[in-house]
Amino acid sequence: MIVIHHNPGCGTSRNVLNIIRASGAEPVVIDYLAEGWTRPQLLALFAAAGLTPRDALRVTESTAAEPGLLGDDTSDDAILDAMVRHPALVNRPIVASPRGVRLCRPSERVLPLLDRLPPGPLCKEDGQMIPNEKGEILV
Repeated sequence: MIVIHHNPGCGTSRNVLNIIRASGAEPVVIDYLAEGWTRPQLLALFAAAGLTPRDALRVTESTAAEPGLLGDDTSDDAILDAMVRHPALVNRPIVASPRGVRLCRPSERVLPLLDRLPPGPLCKEDGQMIPNEKGEILV
């Protein structure tokens, strides 16, 4: 089973969802903006993905600077608390599969999590070709 923590308003998240579906899998889709996060959920996802809360903090197009989360002295606990209060502060999409957990930004980071690669060539919404992790274009 594949789970994608998805933001339907995000192009990268939509690209990743499309790649997963093109591989033949139908993931469990969690709209984390609607569902929200719990602290234990975030801690488990970050640990599995090898991320710190700071690594997973969305700093572009977010309000991360407003509550002072970008300072070097901001603790992981403060960042986690802010993420629980404001789900959009978590970078996306995060994908969990039997092969691991990853923050899939850029979109092609999802490929190692799939049992089967989708038939190529693959393109992002903007028409950009999606390479595999070796930089090769899937054909």
